[in-house]
Amino acid sequence: MEYLLLEQILCSVVPAYNTDFLSFIQGFDLSPESTYPLFFLLLFVYVSLLFSNIAVLLLIITEKSLHQPMYILFCNLSVNDLIGNTVLLPQLMTHIISTERFITYNQCVIQAFHSHTFGSASHMILIIMAIDRYVAICHPLRYSSIMTTKAVIGLSASAWGVSIVLVSVLIGLTVRLSRCRSVVQNAYCDNASLFKLSCEDVSINNIYGLFFTVLLFSCSVGGMTVTYLRIALICWIKKSKELNNRALQTCASHLVLYLIMLWSGFLTIILHRFPSYPDLRKIAYILFHVIPANLNPIIYGMQTRSLRDKIIQILQRKVTPT
Repeated sequence: MEYLLLEQILCSVVPAYNTDFLSFIQGFDLSPESTYPLFFLLLFVYVSLLFSNIAVLLLIITEKSLHQPMYILFCNLSVNDLIGNTVLLPQLMTHIISTERFITYNQCVIQAFHSHTFGSASHMILIIMAIDRYVAICHPLRYSSIMTTKAVIGLSASAWGVSIVLVSVLIGLTVRLSRCRSVVQNAYCDNASLFKLSCEDVSINNIYGLFFTVLLFSCSVGGMTVTYLRIALICWIKKSKELNNRALQTCASHLVLYLIMLWSGFLTIILHRFPSYPDLRKIAYILFHVIPANLNPIIYGMQTRSLRDKIIQILQRKVTPT
């Protein structure tokens, strides 16, 4: 009831076509006792992912021995994780401890754009990493000639380019709509929350949103399935214990992280169709952002031998007396 009253006040004060139109973010319904524990939990998660991802980026940039195609993919993951979570978490933490959860429409659009780009780029980058693992395991002698620096940069640019174009159309179709509501029924801004602010016909938005989702998940799931089936087939045919151990070591963590991201993304999309579970949808979306961002630098950093050795060398230099 209080959200409806606030919506009427805001809509009567500010015209719907104004791009600086203030919206109220519903956020989480928290008790006073749980507000600060949740705030400090998210703060710890954000600081840890900032530290780990920036550390991996700096190490790869400064160490010339790590200037190899495989590490370009790690840089893509880290940059994507940093951007996606920086757009989401600071504002979310502010709204948790504040009663004034207001955001301008422009800020909401920017957050939704970066949030969807984060999700799309995550899938694209993980597909490229799966291809990289396939070539490394199934064609080790040809790896250096196939996965060249130029090829990986081209694949990375394509992943970002396709993501930005698809998301730009998605958000562009929503921005064209007029607004008759001012309460974002979410803890953050995404495309579905934005077009729910409009009273116009959103059939085109729903159709393109469905096309975008089906295309992204079909390419993602299809690419991962084909890649891993081929890896499993090669391991089964060659029956090499060394090859099986290498495949398990390099692919298990990649597959686990992908499945976490996939199902949390699926859950977020599905729960938009079930308004009776708003908090579950918000939690799923936050997990979609923070879990891979925290685990990526740890798992890939410690499972990649060259990167792991460099980290150990740096730690030894810091703890060993001169």
